[in-house]
Amino acid sequence: MTPVALVGYVAAGLVFATFCTTRMVPLRALAIASNVAFIGYGYLGELWPILILHAAMLPMNMLRLRPEMLRQ
Repeated sequence: MTPVALVGYVAAGLVFATFCTTRMVPLRALAIASNVAFIGYGYLGELWPILILHAAMLPMNMLRLRPEMLRQ
């Protein structure tokens, strides 16, 4: 398995983990981690649509995490 494929599998596993969470703060934290992993995967694999998508989603997840943390 190549390092690029390994990063892709880690990223996919993090997305799967978000579907297993029931609380918003852990969901957002996992989503941020998956965004970072997919950005790495997109960069290493030169998969620009994936990199652009997750680079755009990362700030949204970060912005939505703070209010969720303050509610708890």
